Amino acid sequence: MAKPIYLYNTLTRRKETFEPLHAPAVGMYVCGPTVYGDPHLGHVRPAVTFDLLFRLLRYEGYKVRYVRNITDVGHLENDADSGEDKIAKKARLEQLEPMEIAQHYTNRYHEFMDRLGVLRPSIEPHASGHIIEQIEMTKAILDAGYAYVSNGSVYFDVRKYVADGHNYGILSGRNLDEMQSGGRSDDYEGEKRFPADFALWKKASPEHIMRWPSPWSDGFPGWHLECSAMSAKYLGETFDIHGGGMDLMFPHHECEIAQSTAAQGHASARYWVHNNMVTIGGQKMGKSLGNFITLEQFFTGGHPLLTQPYAPMVIRFFILQAHYRSTLDFSDEALLAAEKGLERLTRAWNLLLSGRLKAAPSSTIPSPATLLDECEEALCDDLNSPVAIAKLFDWVRHVNALNDGTLSATAEEIDTLKTAFDTVLGTLLGLSAAPDAAVVPAASENERLGGVIDMVLEVRQQAKAARDWATSDLIRDRLAALGIRVKDRKDGADWELE
Repeated sequence: MAKPIYLYNTLTRRKETFEPLHAPAVGMYVCGPTVYGDPHLGHVRPAVTFDLLFRLLRYEGYKVRYVRNITDVGHLENDADSGEDKIAKKARLEQLEPMEIAQHYTNRYHEFMDRLGVLRPSIEPHASGHIIEQIEMTKAILDAGYAYVSNGSVYFDVRKYVADGHNYGILSGRNLDEMQSGGRSDDYEGEKRFPADFALWKKASPEHIMRWPSPWSDGFPGWHLECSAMSAKYLGETFDIHGGGMDLMFPHHECEIAQSTAAQGHASARYWVHNNMVTIGGQKMGKSLGNFITLEQFFTGGHPLLTQPYAPMVIRFFILQAHYRSTLDFSDEALLAAEKGLERLTRAWNLLLSGRLKAAPSSTIPSPATLLDECEEALCDDLNSPVAIAKLFDWVRHVNALNDGTLSATAEEIDTLKTAFDTVLGTLLGLSAAPDAAVVPAASENERLGGVIDMVLEVRQQAKAARDWATSDLIRDRLAALGIRVKDRKDGADWELE
């Protein structure tokens, strides 16, 4: 039977029992990337966070429709209603078509997320492919009296929305006085009735490349509108979970709630889940601030703040070591620590997968029967991955002691440990995930390696029995040079990867 899942709901500001509308079906919408540059560490956190939630929901028996959008139009430079479209600007600088830019960086995003073990969503809609739906939603908001046309652009009327008893600020906790400057733009100040009003449709200037016909002008949709329109199309007017980074809470998600309420008469998502920021020197990491490190730089070590390259699984583990609602501060030292921690876990995991741990008729280890259950409970408690990882770390020394022969376990206990490590690290935390291309499973690779090394150690044992110490030492030293440490025992020898 599935365990209850508890999620912190930003909308209610408390942790709640997750109860889907139409169990076992679950609808989840997560704001995806704006594809005008390579992904950086700040993009990894929401991708990994909601990949963890996706994995957990499926593990608990839910049938999940996971929708994550691609923003390829409408996201202007200052995240409000002025400036150049981010993708159009990149296209102009590189002398390419905007859709070339969008396609190139969408492909790059997929490539990097695959390497990080992030599962593909069920549906990945593009903003530019849903212009009709966004125009129709704008019409519905106009018909409801919550928008107005000004010089060919359409703006959401925040004061009318509030005057009718709606709470613009229900998600972020801000009041209207604080938000008066939130949508201010010198370029469009004359078009707006109120500074906090935001664009649903923007009339394109003559030089603007990305434009579509509409009842109001040739133009393009506002950034916030795409998510309201696409979530409604694929998940219905009311769905279960809306996710994204905390930096999207205002104005993006606040505007989504207002748009959906105005168009439909009610809000869209029931649970709003937000991951906290990745920071660098205490400041949010982001392209707009110029303080970001791309995944390419992490994987190659090509950045002044990095002392070495880092494998994709180290980056994923670094993200999962912190609770998703806590700030995660980047440093090279923290990544080095994550790499060492992951090595310890992986070494124990490989020992369990290799089949080299010898079962005993009796046990001297604590019972591992509840390990998987405890890790699952931690993840069901608002995705508490640090607690689940800590519980596995508690067992690493027991696994090492089983390998050393200083502790013993029955075959059933070893199988229980193997299942727990494989399920938590692989299935749920995604640390064994591989790209979509066919690969040899990790367990098979370990079994092959173990078989070869065991055969070599048998030859060494025969050499020792014949008192051929030179051959015995040569085999040991050659294995050590390959990173394989041989540990002699009374009844033979064992080995481990350095």
